[in-house]
Formats: sequence, C-alpha cells, structure tokens
Amino acid sequence: MSAALVFAVYGSVIVVALAVLHFFRARRWYWHALSVLLALVIGLMPMPSGWNTPAHELSVGAVFLFLFLWGVCAPLFPRHGHGGERHAPPHRA
Repeated sequence: MSAALVFAVYGSVIVVALAVLHFFRARRWYWHALSVLLALVIGLMPMPSGWNTPAHELSVGAVFLFLFLWGVCAPLFPRHGHGGERHAPPHRA
C-alpha cells in the first residue's frame, strides 16, 4: 500500500472528524467519553487472523482515528449557549 494512500485516508478522516465537530459542535460529554473508550477498545483489540490485510488495517485505523479525535477534541468546540455568559432577562415594559 502506498504511503500517499495512507496519508490521504488518515488526512481525510482528520478533516471529517474536525468538520463534524465544527458544524455540529460538541454533544453531551458522555458521548465523547464513550467515543474515546470505544476507540481505545478498537485500538487495543487484536485483529482476527483473516483481517490482517493492509485494507482492513487501514479501515480499522481510520475508524479508530475518527472516534478518538471526535472524543478528544470536543472541548475545543463548545456548544453555543452552554456554559458561556449569562444574559439578562428581556426587558418588558
């Protein structure tokens, strides 16, 4: 497998994970914690013997990278209106 293909796949996964966070912002904290936990389980789990091909390793690595980045980078993309400034109630005459 060429290095250019590996960089293209992992680079696109990074862009997609950060784009999802940018457009949809962070969800509840437990979804991101679960995502990191699932990524670590996938990353530490041994591959079945039939899956030791470069294509399978690349796809599993892409899923791992997406889940890990989506979970770890969530604090960098806070939801609008949550945890920020508190506004005064509207003035009624």
